[in-house]
Amino acid sequence: QVQLVESGGGLVQAGGSLRLSCAASGTIFSLNAMGWYRQGPGKQRELVAGITRAGSTNYTDSVKARFTISRDTAKNTVYLQMNSLKPEDTAVYYCNAEVQGYRKLIYYWGQGTQVTVSS
Repeated sequence: QVQLVESGGGLVQAGGSLRLSCAASGTIFSLNAMGWYRQGPGKQRELVAGITRAGSTNYTDSVKARFTISRDTAKNTVYLQMNSLKPEDTAVYYCNAEVQGYRKLIYYWGQGTQVTVSS
């Protein structure tokens, strides 16, 4: 069993910043990657940013140059620094973890944290 605990969401004005955190706990043999997804009002859940075990990162085009994903591997924690926030960034942000199980990958999700950006 793996649990993901998210924090850092809130209400911020356009142009402001927030830092999201997600800590994975429980029995984890091999954590391959962690990332952030978001789901805006009436929209599909989309990938925002991800980071692999090796440290490679990727971002969706709409957040490049504004968001930065980082990790603390010892703590199984991932962060998302969100700068220059825009109203269109408003969404529930979900933490995701990819764990290597026996001959399969297992995905875990946090409960989500609300980010609201006012204009």
